[in-house]
Amino acid sequence: MTRPRRRRPAPARRGPGFATRAVHAGEGSTHGDVRPVATPLYQTVSFSFPSAAEASAIAAGESAAPWYSRIGNPTVAALERAIADLEGAESAFAAASGMGAVATLLLANLRAGDHVVADSGVYGGTYNLLRRELPRFGVETTFIETNDPARLREAWRPNTRLLYVDSPGNPTLRVLDLPALAELARARGAWFVVDNTFCTPYLQRPLELGAHAVVHSATKYLSGHGDAIAGLVAGECALVEPGRIAGLREFGAVCAPFVAWLVERGLHTLPLRMERHCASALRVAEWLESRPEVAWVRYPWLPSHPQRALARRQMRGGSGVLVFELKGGISAGAALLDAVELCTHAVSLGDTRTLIMHPASTMHAPTPPEERLALGVTDGLVRLSVGLEDVEDIIGDLEQALGKARAAGG
Repeated sequence: MTRPRRRRPAPARRGPGFATRAVHAGEGSTHGDVRPVATPLYQTVSFSFPSAAEASAIAAGESAAPWYSRIGNPTVAALERAIADLEGAESAFAAASGMGAVATLLLANLRAGDHVVADSGVYGGTYNLLRRELPRFGVETTFIETNDPARLREAWRPNTRLLYVDSPGNPTLRVLDLPALAELARARGAWFVVDNTFCTPYLQRPLELGAHAVVHSATKYLSGHGDAIAGLVAGECALVEPGRIAGLREFGAVCAPFVAWLVERGLHTLPLRMERHCASALRVAEWLESRPEVAWVRYPWLPSHPQRALARRQMRGGSGVLVFELKGGISAGAALLDAVELCTHAVSLGDTRTLIMHPASTMHAPTPPEERLALGVTDGLVRLSVGLEDVEDIIGDLEQALGKARAAGG
C-alpha cells in the first residue's frame, strides 16, 4: 500500500513588491463619482465648507476633510502616503525642502537642554543647523565618527535625546552600522534618525534596521529629474506626528501641491532609475580607479571601500554618487570642472543628468581649511552624481576632461 504523498504547504502570500508599490502607493484620491487614475493636482489654497457644522467639525479636528493647504492638501497627502508605504513607516510628512523637513522634525521634538549626537559625515546644511542655529535655542550637538564605539560612548550624555546620521555620509560616503547604532539609541532612550537621501527606500531600509525615522531630500532621487525641491520625513508616529501636525502648521515649511505632484510622479520610476544609477556608478568608479590622475575613489560597492562588507549587508546597491581625490589638489579639481562637456558642473545629486562638483573650490571655499578637512572635504575631492546617460559617454567625457586638466598642469 502506497502512502499518500504529503502536500507541501502553499507558500505564504507576500504583499506587493517594491516596484508595484512605487506605482500605486499614493493612490486613493477621489472626488464624488470621479475616480482619477493618476494623482490629481489640487492647486488651490482653500477648500470650501459644505456647511457651518462641517466647518466646525474640521476646525475641531473631528473631520479629516481638507480646508487650507498649509494644514493639508490631497496631492501632498498622496505623496505622504506613498513614502510611508515605501519606507514601511507609520506616518510621514512632506516639507518644502530637505532642510525644511530636517528643521521641522528637530524643532518639533527637541527642547532647550537637550543634547544631540550626530555623525561628522552629515550633510552640510544639517551640520550648520545643528552646530550654529540650534545652540541659540539651548540644544547642543556633539559631532563624532559614530562608527567608533569608544568615541560614541564618550560623546553620550544623560540628556542626549537624539542620534542623527547620514549613511552613506556626504561627501565621505562612509557607511555606518545602522543596526548597532539603533540598538544603542533605543537602549538609552534616545531617538535614532537616519538621512536616507543617498539610498532611498529602494536601496536601504533604515526603519527595518531599527531607526525611529528617516529623512529625505526628495529633491534628489525620489523626484529624480532636477525640477522639484521638497523634503520628506517618515517613521514612528511618536516622532513624526509632532512635525506633521504642529511643526508644519506653525513653522510653515509646507510642500507646495505642484511640487508634491512632481515628486509622487517621480516615485513611479524610482526602482528603474536606481538600478541604472547603481550600475553606471560602479562602472565609472572602477574606471576611475585605473586612472593615474586619481589618488583614490570611494564608492560603497568597490572592494577598496573600507565598509564594503557592511554596505552589502544593509544596502541593496551602492547608489549613484561617488567621490574621488585628484592628485593635483584644488587646481586639478578646478581644471577638471572647466574641461567637462557632458557632465554638468552643478550642485545637487540624484538627477537624470550627471552632475559634478569640486567642493573645495566652490561650496566649501569660504569654510576655513581645518573645518573643511574635518568634514572630509579635501583639496582634490570631486563628487560625481552619475546620471542616466549612456555610461560610455560619461566615461568618455571624464577621460577627455582628465586629459585636458593634465595638459593644463591641473
